[in-house]
Amino acid sequence: MPEEEVGKVTHYFNKISVAAVELTGPLSVGEKIHIKGHTSDWVQTVESMQIEHESVEKAGPGDIVGIKVEGHAHEHDIVYKVID
Repeated sequence: MPEEEVGKVTHYFNKISVAAVELTGPLSVGEKIHIKGHTSDWVQTVESMQIEHESVEKAGPGDIVGIKVEGHAHEHDIVYKVID
């Protein structure tokens, strides 16, 4: 699967399974992402994204977005966009 780096996890909110991701590239709801780190490694579709508690359909470099994740993310995990 070809993929490109689009950001990194800056914080993980355990109770709500949300990762705060600082984006270095564009990302949209509906796209597939691959979260990879020392102990993290899974692929999922972005179901929803928020900036400052407001839902957004897409975001870009410099934005910090909250993404509901299926696994336990860790700070410094890299977020890749899977390219179909």
